[in-house]
Amino acid sequence: AVEKVEQHVEDARAGGATVRTGGARVTIDGLSPRFYAPTILEGFTSEMLVNREETFGPVAPVRSFRDETEVIEWANNSPFGLAAYFYTRDASRLMRVAEALEYGIIGANDGAPSTAQAPFGGMKQSGFGREGGKHVMHEYVDVKYVSWGLR
Repeated sequence: AVEKVEQHVEDARAGGATVRTGGARVTIDGLSPRFYAPTILEGFTSEMLVNREETFGPVAPVRSFRDETEVIEWANNSPFGLAAYFYTRDASRLMRVAEALEYGIIGANDGAPSTAQAPFGGMKQSGFGREGGKHVMHEYVDVKYVSWGLR
């Protein structure tokens, strides 16, 4: 897994992205360097691996945007949709953006939104169905409505 993270960061660097922090393996308490430092990338493009594949590592590609519409379009222009995170002080914006994002998990002002009680799963190529929460059984049930008129 650390090799994939390394590949994504190196691809971003080669494409002109800037590593603001992290960007390398780290050794912790004498263990082999199987850990990757939390990394922030700036200046990434839609062609880079961090935007075309799921990294599943401590890499946060960040970018500025002109307005809400632009950032939603950018975020949704991905074949993946496991989780999205954003921060705002505006409650109306929080609801609009959370509703517009095509992701199975939304961390709105929350960097760790997963809990055992909540349904966990993605949209698009990030998976189908959910695990956890009361909705987990919905994937295994065919709901049928029968109206029986009695005389």
